[in-house]
Amino acid sequence: MTQPTIDLPTFDALSTTAGADFVRELVDTFLVEAPAMLDDLRAAYAADDADSFRRTAHSLKSNSNTFGALVLGALARDLELSGLDPALNAQSLEALRLEYARVATALTELRHA
Repeated sequence: MTQPTIDLPTFDALSTTAGADFVRELVDTFLVEAPAMLDDLRAAYAADDADSFRRTAHSLKSNSNTFGALVLGALARDLELSGLDPALNAQSLEALRLEYARVATALTELRHA
């Protein structure tokens, strides 16, 4: 069994705690900032900038987990911990991009629910 794109109990708890309007704003911000983070990860990887790579992966991990995008968060965590390991990151960056696309679709749907 695969994990859901968004862990609904986590998302619902955030909505209950922070309020639906605020969560919609957070989702909107994430949907704007996450693609830039993905670009920053690729750029840091290409530039062999381990510090920027780890910081960006950490931020993406934290933001993803906030919404219950646990698979995306786990992928970002793996990148954060791996640093610039070339054996892992070329494929992992693509997996991260694909999972973000799934998360963006799911969050957009939840935002309008």
